[in-house]
Amino acid sequence: MTTNILIGGVGGQGLVLMTNIICQGAMKAGYDVKSNDVVGLSQRGGKVWGNVRFGEKIYSPNISAKQGDVLIATEPLEALRWSASLKDGGVIIVNPKTMYSTPVQQEKAEYPKEEIDALKDKYKVIEIDANEEAKKLGKIQVSNVIMIGALARELEIPIKIWEETILENVPPKFKEMNISAFRVGYNG
Repeated sequence: MTTNILIGGVGGQGLVLMTNIICQGAMKAGYDVKSNDVVGLSQRGGKVWGNVRFGEKIYSPNISAKQGDVLIATEPLEALRWSASLKDGGVIIVNPKTMYSTPVQQEKAEYPKEEIDALKDKYKVIEIDANEEAKKLGKIQVSNVIMIGALARELEIPIKIWEETILENVPPKFKEMNISAFRVGYNG
């Protein structure tokens, strides 16, 4: 069985770190893993995304349309943007903090709130206010680790592997904070 995870967000939210932790966690759990990502274009209205695929044997990092199992969206518009890649009934883990794109800020487009709200009719949507929870922990940058915690609830990878992987990927002085962030997301 193959698990397909999409990650969509805005630049500066730690998508590269998030992708790396998910890949390493899956590898430690014994899976073959492939991933790819594109970063750096979001400030101009472009996409920042990553794919992680894991299973017994993975031949390509690319996730075909309607094959995604889980979508992590660090911003609601990204949930809408990438939802077409999900299977019907797939899981969307979304941070509700809106960050208006350049076209919305310039009033060339409207923020599609109704379409975003309608995602709940087709998918299992898990909303976790990672920004607010991260602020409570003292550092907004751990919001991506909170999202990983929410993802971990949906996968069959032991919590011990997730925590080990997080500890290997964050600066020593923030290890405890990141584990707390993971547990906030995991315990939902």
